Amino acid sequence: MARKTLLTIAALIFTASATMAQGAKPSVVTGDVSSVSDGKIVVNAKDGAIDAIISATTAFKRVLPENPSPAAAVASNISEIGVGDKVMVTGVLAADGKSVPARAVYLMTKSDLSQKKAKDTEAWRTRGIAGKVSNVNTQTGQITVDIRNLMGSTSVTVTPKSDAKFIRYPPDSEKFDEAKPSSLGEIKVGDNLRALGDKSADGTAITAETVLTGSFQTVAGTVVSVDAAKNEIVINNLQTKKPVTISLATATTLKRFPEEMAQRMAGMQGGAPGGGGVQVVRPVGGGTPPAGGQQVAGQTGAGPRPFGGGGRAGGGIDEMLDRFPTITAADLKVGDMIAASSTKSDNQDHIRAIKLLAGVEPFIKMAQMQAAAGGQRPGGGGRGVDFNIPGLDGMGP
Repeated sequence: MARKTLLTIAALIFTASATMAQGAKPSVVTGDVSSVSDGKIVVNAKDGAIDAIISATTAFKRVLPENPSPAAAVASNISEIGVGDKVMVTGVLAADGKSVPARAVYLMTKSDLSQKKAKDTEAWRTRGIAGKVSNVNTQTGQITVDIRNLMGSTSVTVTPKSDAKFIRYPPDSEKFDEAKPSSLGEIKVGDNLRALGDKSADGTAITAETVLTGSFQTVAGTVVSVDAAKNEIVINNLQTKKPVTISLATATTLKRFPEEMAQRMAGMQGGAPGGGGVQVVRPVGGGTPPAGGQQVAGQTGAGPRPFGGGGRAGGGIDEMLDRFPTITAADLKVGDMIAASSTKSDNQDHIRAIKLLAGVEPFIKMAQMQAAAGGQRPGGGGRGVDFNIPGLDGMGP
């Protein structure tokens, strides 16, 4: 969100760039501050570190995330800039691309961004839902979303407001900052959806002011090899019976389900404590808590993290997941059963994990039992066994 705000300001700055010396090409550098001194700010930009050279004529402006309009920017100074803050620097980039004499520096402080993120996260938690699209009615404009919880699932009708904002994750990204403007027409059955707005008293409907969608997947299988140096794991995909390489990024969440808890929760999915059976689907009015928003791990910037896995009212799966043991690629062994979430892409042989969970064998076995009960071949033939793994379901972002 902060990156989008700074880029919006950048577009307006470019409009005024005609005042620069004739023949000079204006540049805008955005990124996080890695160091600051009286004469230089080092900015971690997209393509590497760039030195913003400060002079007596450099103008400093502070932009608040709540009101990112350049017209609302207030005067600032270099003493307000700290490591981790986000800045946008305007000027003419040097020929080597490593420095820029700063004409103006627009600042969003880490503190301001943190406060805005906390407010947004709380709004999505209390006024949001997260689930999977089961129906899109283009005539009424309504979307039906199935929201999983530990005891089953609920169905919620999403009615976008007339001025609702639709945004969607691109195929190669799970970052909220990179979500693009979208429309009702882009939403498909099977998509993951988060909606923010006014919920009905019984939780069966929401009038949405923001609708965020994306196409994600959950891949599960047995570890074939681990390359800890490259942060890559190869698994044998249980659905396709083919090898899949899973790459881990800095932002990837890696956790291990405690064994006893995994067995107990998998049994709950089957409708009995520790037992098997087909998952029970419960209406909202039948004892299941009203669908709530969900905070989701692995996201940068303000707003919701990308689809944590089922809705619930306050607290829940992701808070629980945060308390699970954190692992690394080196902790995984050949033969371990793991599951990972990623965005969907054309390349199904290599994915980048948003979340990776070990200790998920009870959930895999339950999914296979349910598939067998429904007439599918458990884990085989690419028939689409529906893995319901808490913390992954709904990310697929």
